[in-house]
Amino acid sequence: MPKHVRASALAALTVAALAAGTVLTAPAAGAAPKAAAPKFLSASELPPHPTSAWTAGPVTEGFPESLGSCVSTEGVLSYTYRHREFRTELETGAVQLTVVTGTAAQAKALAKHYDDLIRTCADRIEKADPDIEAEGRDYGTLPVEEGARVRGLHTETSWGATDISLLSVGRDGRTVTVVKWGQMGDFEDAPVGAFKKTTTTAVNKLY
Repeated sequence: MPKHVRASALAALTVAALAAGTVLTAPAAGAAPKAAAPKFLSASELPPHPTSAWTAGPVTEGFPESLGSCVSTEGVLSYTYRHREFRTELETGAVQLTVVTGTAAQAKALAKHYDDLIRTCADRIEKADPDIEAEGRDYGTLPVEEGARVRGLHTETSWGATDISLLSVGRDGRTVTVVKWGQMGDFEDAPVGAFKKTTTTAVNKLY
């Protein structure tokens, strides 16, 4: 075969191979871009503390131990957990958890599961430890995205230590967020109105 014929054939094969590679490596038409990670609350969006400013920690992978005994990963599918912790100079702390599920239906089920755990937390605490009295309160739902609910939990030990927590569960699409605020005190010390605002902000801010 003449050299110029061989050269033309090789050039044609090279062009064909490059074209094939372009087809194989090109993104599929209509492929969805990777979803953005949900955003978190900032320190200024927590219920104001009367004497100390809030400090926000970094956003961290994993499930936060600071959610305590009310909410856990037990019996839940392996999802993407991220959290951020907040603190003041006094004995007041907060944490936000975000969970990205596979579908909106999974997120709806997970939000209900977490709310059920919070709703029954007081009874479970008393059964686990006879030295602790616990009471839960329902502060109602919030009309934000796919909805949110706020609850309160008060515990008192037999030696007189008392703690008050506010917890909320909200959902936006296939993402669930849980927010917890806590300090020493009773229900009268809980900033329910401000915490509802914080929860609304947390859900709205996810995306």
